[in-house]
Amino acid sequence: MSHTPQIKIPATCMRGGTSKGVFFRLQDLPEVAQRPGPARDALLLRVIGSPDPYGKQIDGMGGATSSTSKAVILSRSSRPGHDVDYLFGQVAIDRPFVDWSGNCGNLSAAVGPFVIANGLVDASRLPRNGMATVRIWQANIGKTIVAHVPMSYGAVQETGDFELDGVTFPAAEVQLEFIDPADEGDGEAGGAMFPTGNLVDDLEVPGVGTMKATLINAGIPTIFVNADAVGYAGTELQDAINGSDAALAMFETIRAHGAVRMGLIRDIAEAGLRQHTPKVAFVAPPAAYTASSGKPVNAADVDLLVRALSMGKLHHAMMGTAAVAIGTAAAIPGTLVNLAAGGGERTAVRFGHPSGTLRVGAEARQVDGRWTVTKALMSRSARVLMEGQVRVPGDSF
Repeated sequence: MSHTPQIKIPATCMRGGTSKGVFFRLQDLPEVAQRPGPARDALLLRVIGSPDPYGKQIDGMGGATSSTSKAVILSRSSRPGHDVDYLFGQVAIDRPFVDWSGNCGNLSAAVGPFVIANGLVDASRLPRNGMATVRIWQANIGKTIVAHVPMSYGAVQETGDFELDGVTFPAAEVQLEFIDPADEGDGEAGGAMFPTGNLVDDLEVPGVGTMKATLINAGIPTIFVNADAVGYAGTELQDAINGSDAALAMFETIRAHGAVRMGLIRDIAEAGLRQHTPKVAFVAPPAAYTASSGKPVNAADVDLLVRALSMGKLHHAMMGTAAVAIGTAAAIPGTLVNLAAGGGERTAVRFGHPSGTLRVGAEARQVDGRWTVTKALMSRSARVLMEGQVRVPGDSF
């Protein structure tokens, strides 16, 4: 009886922020998967364990949530002023699909530690003790991320006392700068930070209604609506949304029509082929609630409340790229995010999410009547969970 043996591929399982994924060096992938295309997608699907009609990813490295069904490919960068190229794939759970349309802000925190440990950064640039600066080219969206990674005795420091809501254990803090995080094109749909040219739009969603929306390209394309416009308070936890098929269908409909309005897709039928972007989120003024861990969040602890959906489900905390969008929108007076936070000019906000709170900053200014954002800043942590070799059947890609 003939059979195809498994092959071994060097890989590392890492947590970055409130996500985790499988990390690869580009040079370690099979030759046919070192370039974009069906073979690469098929390989990553098999590694993660998708598509899985049972929705569990039992036969792979995925964790059956959007936060844990991710893959990262890293290589030395030939781009001036950058150390590494970072490519992110969001792997669908129940479909044979890898979405390359956006970044993962949470896993961005793990990129610096991984590339230092795996020899992709010039050793002469690394301090024996202190803070290493890693210049990352985010290849999915064509943006620069600067990671500040702590080093101790010539190695990445992973343990520490930095606590991040949504992550059980403390670790070392990794500071991230998202440089020029907003798309600032010529104002055409899909190109500018505000692709419609407006800070707030009336978004007509058949079967749902017409609602105010802030449509922004910053960190990741995001559609912000007011919580009360969709029947929520902004204090909801995952089960309140994910346990309702009607709610999930409503948010997907909003996402699809918002994507068309932003110029990201031509027709709502294309939304299913672009699951990772745009994100849809709802915002509300501060209010008290109990986080998913049982931790109380007081109204005085936050500037606003935000709940965001990723890959069709309410996220358990907050996507890092969506946090960049939140920080950017909050810094610009008149957006729904800014108004929910009380309005006015601000350089940082602390927002409440299902797992607790998160602070994110942004530097925004108006130039010739247009808003620009030079950088967004936030802190995350990262840790190697396992390293070695991942195995897949040799005929799976």
